[in-house]
Amino acid sequence: MLGIGSLAKKVFGTPNDRKIKSTRPLIDQINALEPEFQALDDEGLRAKTAEFKARVEKGESLDHLLPEAFANCREAARRALGLRAFDTQLMGGIFLHQGNIAEMKTGEGKTLVATFPAYLNGLSGKGVHVVTVNDYLAKRDAEWMSKVYGALGLTTGVIYPQQPESEKKGAYAADITYATNNELGFDYLRDNMKSELAQMNQRGHNFAIVDETDSILIDEARTPLIISGPSEDRSDLYRSIDRVIPDLTEAHYTLDEKTRSVTYTDEGNEFLEARLLALGILPEGQTLYDPESTTIVHHVNQGLRAHKLFTRDKDYIVRDGQAVLIDEFTGRMMQGRRLSDGLHQAIEAKEELEIQPENVTLASVTFQNYFRLYDKLAGMTGTALTEADEFHEIYRLGVVEVPTNRPIQRIDEHDQVYRTAREKFEGVVKAIKESHEKRQPILVGTTSIEKSEFLSQMLEKEGIPHNVLTPASTSRKHRSSPMPASSAR
Repeated sequence: MLGIGSLAKKVFGTPNDRKIKSTRPLIDQINALEPEFQALDDEGLRAKTAEFKARVEKGESLDHLLPEAFANCREAARRALGLRAFDTQLMGGIFLHQGNIAEMKTGEGKTLVATFPAYLNGLSGKGVHVVTVNDYLAKRDAEWMSKVYGALGLTTGVIYPQQPESEKKGAYAADITYATNNELGFDYLRDNMKSELAQMNQRGHNFAIVDETDSILIDEARTPLIISGPSEDRSDLYRSIDRVIPDLTEAHYTLDEKTRSVTYTDEGNEFLEARLLALGILPEGQTLYDPESTTIVHHVNQGLRAHKLFTRDKDYIVRDGQAVLIDEFTGRMMQGRRLSDGLHQAIEAKEELEIQPENVTLASVTFQNYFRLYDKLAGMTGTALTEADEFHEIYRLGVVEVPTNRPIQRIDEHDQVYRTAREKFEGVVKAIKESHEKRQPILVGTTSIEKSEFLSQMLEKEGIPHNVLTPASTSRKHRSSPMPASSAR
């Protein structure tokens, strides 16, 4: 017998089904308008944009303009790119315009989907930001989709690192601006450090479409973006303290790897005090508990964290005489990014590198706080339903699962759980071997260089040709073959 909940779903559909159904009238209107817009010449499409802008200025709502604007954008994309948007792509665009997160499977064309709500909201003249996870995608998508916006009479800009100030100002002034979450956040901080409004680059936070939403708005939500400046040079202090840390034993401290914090035990405090006094770091007659010792205690804590909680080739790599951080989410090197509060200097002392001056924080913001500045926020990703409650609680964003244009043929297998890491890696090697025998190329992602190297050794023993990709080198080959299995970070 069906329960009340199951019976209701069978009769009325799930909440997601009802949201999908609600878009059908709009999609039917867009499809009905298609012949009218196909009959227009290229200048006619741009003239429609001018007409829409005038109607918006007179007070007509974007919701009312949606069918015509989407029909115009679809035709422009067909001519500029040779791509005619499917109904499911229009559906995704509608949900984005409404301020939702559209969960769409990989390969369903999210890049094209974003052009519809971006064009519609760009008609207001207040600017639209399309947010990507890396600089390559920002430049690629901007160059690719600018053909569509250009055919419609809108301008496109792109923001990238080390961009000239004059060019950046022009990019933000464009109707549609592509950028990474990092660059948007840092430009916001830089703008707030300017002395005059005319010097600011960002002209407001009207509407943002965030690609890979779960990664940016959930995984990295609390990641602080910090702009800092140099303070006094304390290189000698860092090196002196670094000589003390290796003498500590596990009885002297406790570690919390989750929060990356350290605490010294009573035995550890006594040991440290004696060693610091002997080295002259702590003045005679002064203890670690005196107010004057606050700075020394802080740097001793950072030294211990550098040695015990930050691992070379996992959290950072040493390159060209510098300790370069590695993004734990993407595995990419973060050139120019440094840890604050003397921690980066402690790592440099540990690796016997030249110690850069410590920085003081001048401005800071988290991605969570930054993206909540926007009047309207939307997102796209292939995996959002699992974090639907968090999206609603933090950002007031709904999540809608958009159906695929064609039935899914790919088989998504269930996760396999192993008791030990060794058994897990043996299972990975077995799967790689089976696919390699079928001459299928494979990309294997790991969470650290250390694990990539460990897996590489296991593949070597099995005689499986492969490459290892690391931030320090594009590729290191191991018995390469025409169709190698690839082990990558």
